Amino acid sequence: MNQNPTSVPFREALKFWFKLGFISFGGPAGQIATVHQELVDKQKWISEKRFLHALNYCMLLPGPEALQLVIYMGWLLHRTIGGVVAGLLFILPALLLLILLSIIYMVFGNTFVMTGIFLGIKPAVTAIVIQAGYKIGKRILKTPLQLGIAIGALIGIFLSIPYPFIIITAGTLGWLVNRYVPKWFVVSSTQHGSKSNQEDLEAVINDHASQLEHTRFQKSQFLKILGVSILLWAVPLGALIAIWGMDSIFPQLAIFFSKAALLTFGGAYAVLPYVLQSAVEQFHWLNTTQMMDGLALGESTPGPLIIVVAFVGYIAAYLNTAFAQAPVLSGVLGACIVSWFIFLPSFCFIFLGGPLIESTRQEFKFAPLMNGISCAVTGVIASLSLFFMYHTIFPNDLGANLSLLQSGFASTLIALSTLALIRYQVSVIQLLIACAGIGLIWHSLNQI
Repeated sequence: MNQNPTSVPFREALKFWFKLGFISFGGPAGQIATVHQELVDKQKWISEKRFLHALNYCMLLPGPEALQLVIYMGWLLHRTIGGVVAGLLFILPALLLLILLSIIYMVFGNTFVMTGIFLGIKPAVTAIVIQAGYKIGKRILKTPLQLGIAIGALIGIFLSIPYPFIIITAGTLGWLVNRYVPKWFVVSSTQHGSKSNQEDLEAVINDHASQLEHTRFQKSQFLKILGVSILLWAVPLGALIAIWGMDSIFPQLAIFFSKAALLTFGGAYAVLPYVLQSAVEQFHWLNTTQMMDGLALGESTPGPLIIVVAFVGYIAAYLNTAFAQAPVLSGVLGACIVSWFIFLPSFCFIFLGGPLIESTRQEFKFAPLMNGISCAVTGVIASLSLFFMYHTIFPNDLGANLSLLQSGFASTLIALSTLALIRYQVSVIQLLIACAGIGLIWHSLNQI
């Protein structure tokens, strides 16, 4: 039952990947659900088991799991070119839109309208982060030990313990406990429901088919992809250093976000505390307010939420311009550099590891490691929620009456937004639009 990957027309897959890049709002969970609904339920290009096996691998990797899943599905359907096209079309609409929003932000950010809009959007973004932590915690934290790992990660972030150390410790603990005291740990797996054997067999690429030829592991192919991956990282970095020097902003962005791409497990919400620790507190590329505004803009775009780091790159390069009298050009280049170095590893991980993962379809033993990491990520997201909540509610000194009034407004809007998301399942875009309008009205009333 060898399946030919070209039995799914490339043109049909291309249409879907193009559409996905514009409709994939709602964060990683919503994006994964969209891909599942389209490829598994509707088109029946991929079977349920093959989809979940790929998803388990992507969740184990550092970086954005939704993007990695899209690349994996594209690769599975149409080889390397399919993965490249799927991944690029998932990223590009969000990147172009965020660059445009970044330009508008820096040019018009201090205007009356923009100030009012951000007064409403910041509480909404805080609520979105709270919802993400709630959903992950509800699914992952089943035992006292798992809750303890999450609390330990939360404390670790506030004590400024390096994020990679927290994640490595949690993963190691999850693996050790599952091996020696498994009853202390409930290993959760990612599920989208179960499919009957008949439905599984109807899929073009199903769990009973022989391994596709292009998914077989070949040492020569592995080394070739590894070599190309290293060149795609080293050549741009070398060019940036040669042109601007090691101490300039562009090489610094490239090196930092290369590390971020390799060390940040748990998706975009787990990346943000690491970026806060470094980009805001260590390098001072931007301030806390700008970081929160960037997340607000990132939430309003489709595609991977981690695209918010392009905003960081834009602001950093804009304020440390390498082009005289052309800060916008510097900012655009900074956003593109950050995007290249943060997303490149995701493509490399799939093309390098995909064949190995496809050969282990009947047995995948990394769930305990991933479960420990997921517990820590829950605590990290909780720390991010508290951080955003504090800076949203207390943006200024509390001595002025206006600050006290603003704090009450922000607290109320955070509470109502969280309720709307968790209890009434309001979409992220609807919430952002509503809160932007409320913030503008509030700001107008305060000027009367």
